[in-house]
Amino acid sequence: MESHNISPNSTPRVHKATKAEELWEIIKFALIALVIVVPVRAYIAKPFIVEGASMVPTFEDKNYLIVDEISYRLSDPKRGDVIVFHPPQNDAVYYIKRVIGLPGETIVIEKGNVTIKNTEHPDGFPLDETYVSELGTTTLTRTLGEEDYFVMGDNRPYSSDSRYFGVLPRDHIRGRALLRLYPLKDISLFPGEHHSY
Repeated sequence: MESHNISPNSTPRVHKATKAEELWEIIKFALIALVIVVPVRAYIAKPFIVEGASMVPTFEDKNYLIVDEISYRLSDPKRGDVIVFHPPQNDAVYYIKRVIGLPGETIVIEKGNVTIKNTEHPDGFPLDETYVSELGTTTLTRTLGEEDYFVMGDNRPYSSDSRYFGVLPRDHIRGRALLRLYPLKDISLFPGEHHSY
């Protein structure tokens, strides 16, 4: 039977890292983190904090969200998606609202109640908006172009949205709410989405 002699010198050894080695390890870790985090933050997902009451009761002030910025490069927004975008008149700020009307549709609002007219429903269908606590009193009709969306906040009396700034061009949409991370009791995936229509 073959025997193996193990020399004491063959056992693994460790040594205390020098200051230079410690510094190099920190630099390597930081570089790896940058290589991973920067592209994710630039092209895939970004954190946002909700400000104000325009999306109550779905989102409260100070909710912390991660917004998916890649999905809409592969597919179009759907009715009921909660999106983050630049309003048409101001590229320096972000808004969060719900997609109500899709390209080519006509949106009819009578005393706050929303009806959607499109090729499948030329006479229109009422929007199921169980997420809205107060409808407001708006009355208007708006027909969307082929690259336009109509967005509204869930807290209708306190939301600046397409009723006021007009239709939202597709190229102003930055992404959709992917994760709610705060408050901890409300952690959720695709928070607030409502696709029952």
